[in-house]
Amino acid sequence: MVFILGVNFPERNLVKKSLESFFGVGPQHSSRLMSRFYIHPTAKVGELANKQVLELTAALSEMKIENDLRRQVLDDIKRLRDTGTYRGRRHALGLPVRGQNTRNQIKTAIKLNRVERRL
Repeated sequence: MVFILGVNFPERNLVKKSLESFFGVGPQHSSRLMSRFYIHPTAKVGELANKQVLELTAALSEMKIENDLRRQVLDDIKRLRDTGTYRGRRHALGLPVRGQNTRNQIKTAIKLNRVERRL
C-alpha cells in the first residue's frame, strides 16, 4: 500500500487513475503531473520510488482539491443566489443553469444539479 496525500492506494493501481480519484484532478491535470515528475503513463503505484511519491504529495498539497474545491464551488453558488442573478435562481430551483431546455429534461437537470443548493 502506498500513501499519496494521506490516501491508501493498492500497488496494482495505475498512477493516472489514482491521481484522478481526487476531486478536482482530471485526466489533463494527472497527465501534467505525471510528465512533470517523469512517470510513465502506464506506471503502477507500486513501481513509484519514495522520492516520486513525496513529490506527488507535495504537488497535490499545493493544489486546490477535495474539500477546499468543494467549499469554493458551494461559496460561488451561494454568492450567485445572494446577488439574485438568473443563474443563482436556477441553481436554487434545481433547474438547468446553462441554457438547456426544460421540456422533458427537468428530471435530468435535477439529477445533474444534486449539490446542496437550498441552504
